[in-house]
Formats: sequence, C-alpha cells, structure tokens
Amino acid sequence: MSQQLISRNHDLKKLRDEGYEIAISSNYLVMRNVPYVASGQKVLFGTLVSELTLSGDVTGKPSDHTVSFVGEHPCDKNGTQLQIVNDTKEKVLAGNLVVQFSFSMKPLENGQKRNYTDYYEKMTTYADLLAGPAKALQPNVSARTYAPVEPGEEDSVFNYYDTASSRSEIIEVTKKLELHKVAIIGLGGTGSYILDFVAKTPVREIHLFDSDDYYSHNAFRSPGAASLEELRSQPKKVNYFKSKYEKMHRGIIAHDYDIDSENVDKLTEMDFVFISIHGGKEKELIFQKLEEFGSPFVDVGMGLYLVEDSISLGGSLRITTSTIYQREHAKGKVSFSEESNIDDEYSTNIQVADLNALNALLAVIKWKKIFGFYLDLEKEHSSVYTIDGNVINNDDKP
Repeated sequence: MSQQLISRNHDLKKLRDEGYEIAISSNYLVMRNVPYVASGQKVLFGTLVSELTLSGDVTGKPSDHTVSFVGEHPCDKNGTQLQIVNDTKEKVLAGNLVVQFSFSMKPLENGQKRNYTDYYEKMTTYADLLAGPAKALQPNVSARTYAPVEPGEEDSVFNYYDTASSRSEIIEVTKKLELHKVAIIGLGGTGSYILDFVAKTPVREIHLFDSDDYYSHNAFRSPGAASLEELRSQPKKVNYFKSKYEKMHRGIIAHDYDIDSENVDKLTEMDFVFISIHGGKEKELIFQKLEEFGSPFVDVGMGLYLVEDSISLGGSLRITTSTIYQREHAKGKVSFSEESNIDDEYSTNIQVADLNALNALLAVIKWKKIFGFYLDLEKEHSSVYTIDGNVINNDDKP
C-alpha cells in the first residue's frame, strides 16, 4: 500500500525517483538516511518525519511547515547548532517511530514566507538544509542514496490511510482498538450509528447481525443518505450498511439473520459485542451467553415520550455495560419481558436521529474506555442520559 501511494502521487514519486529513501510509516511520510552534522563536527545520518495530508490516496498540500527529526541536534559545518529547532522534547509518534526534535522553517518567495506547495518541496528543503553542512565536511555524502525499494507495510484494515490519527499524533493510542472481531447486534437507528463510529477504528472484522430490510423510516434515523433507488430495492439492513462502509473499512461481514439459540455460539469469537435490539427473550439469551463466554458488551436503550402540553419530546437514553468486573447489575437495568419499561418505549419507534447518534456515541466511548483508548478512572458500568436538564447519571462502579 505504501509503494502504491507513492507511485500514484507526483510529489512522492519524484522524491523516490530522485533517490530519496522515503516510505509511509504509521501514516507519516518518512525520509531516512539524511546526512547532517552533529556536535563535534561528526557527520551522522538522521530521519525526517512529516505529517501526511491525503484525500483518499491523493496527496494534498502539507497542512503545516514543520517536520520531526530522529537524531542528534543538527549543526552547521563548524559545529554550531542550527536555529531551526522549535521543540526538543522526545516524542513517540508510533511504535518504533520516536523523534527527538521538531524543526520549523518556511520557504521564502520575494522576501515573504509562504507555505510549502507539496511534499517534494517540503522534504527536499529540509534535507538540503541538513545535508549542506555535511557535504562541506564529506563531499560524497547525500540524502539521495538510491537504496532498493522495500515492500510496503502489511495491509491496513482501511482502504486508505488513517491520517486523522497520525495528524493528531495518537497512533499508539489508536492501536489499543486493533481488536480481531467486534459484533453489532441490531442495525436500527442506534446500531447503524455504532457502525459508523466503529468503522473508523482499526478493528479487523466488524460483524453485523440483523434480519430486517432497510426501509424509508430507517433512512431518517441512520447516518448518511439513502437514494430512492436504494430504498426501492429493499435491501437487507446488513447488506445496505456493508456496501456503504466497506468503501472505507475492509472486513465488514454481514449476517442477515437475528441471534437466537441456534446461532448464539457465533458470539464466542467476538472480542466485544454491541447490543442494539429491543427487550425480549432473545436479548436475555444473548446476555446469558456472553456472560458464559466471559465477553464484554454494551447494551443500549432509548425511552422517549410525547409531552402533550408542550408538544415536545422527553425521555432518556441508557447505556448498560457488562464486563468480567461487573455483571449482576445488568439484569436489573434491562427488562427481558416483551413489555419492558424503557425498551418498551423504544419499541414504539419514537426515535430521532440525533438521539440515536448520541446513544451510539456514549456506547462507543464506553467501549473505547474499556480498551484503554480513553481515560476511565471511575469505570462506571451504567449511564443514563436525560434530555431535560442534559444530565448523565453514572452508576454501578466495581
């Protein structure tokens, strides 16, 4: 994928064709073996690292003028430190990509500073600045090594690079979500938004379970916009959403049936399960089996009602978490009868897209807390959001 991306973009291809050792590493643009002068007039070789702005697989203009550097403090040919350093704090960008410095320098045009036009200009400007003093001491050194091109990185779960994580410098945090399999049971309003959020994480496989067809009312409480032609074809929900999100995320697997006693064992393979279906014996079975499997899961529910005096909606959203650290509370929060309380309100189909999205968002945030993406000191296992007052009450802490 790395070499394909380089070949497809003129600025990156030009760097490679001119012999610079570039690669895409953890969604950063990396240039290795750049000669520079260190303290004591030693000629060493360092690595330049830049953010990478992409539109799919096409490079945009660099989002900023800075680069990071792996190496010692660079100097001029006399051993005097260069004044381009703006940060000397060591930082882990991703895995083994640890940088020691950050450089800041804009090119000049007619005496005025401007931004870099592309990555060729940006990377060669910094490479020349470092290599110039080194060549003065050792004329044969060059950043243009024409080294053999190595194979790219292992294929990503995405069809294009996650430059959002590299841009924010949270690659190492994001890796905590590299789970093998996550299931979403129920692709209604809330479940479809859960998929929208999970599809933007590095989960290897996302399994969708739902037997229902996708109708017009679903389109008004799920992410995106279905076309009239798509609605007329009455696709299965799982197939419709798979077709939407596989454009971004590989490994989305559609199961066009509901979980029951005949197939519940499929959930044993899952690292985490989101449950977004109304109450009933099926949900009770899923709870029971996931507890037996030792699997963590989150169940969501929505209770909305019409306030006739004000002609407005009131109600609340529920997020119930079950992990090996806290199980028993879940049975008290969720009714498994066909006429449950909060889930009975959910079954009346009073749903609004923004509340579906919020319910999903709270569930996904809790999932990310469980796996260490977000700080979670309280470790609450139950949350209820009340519309009136905009209040979230947390409960059931281990």
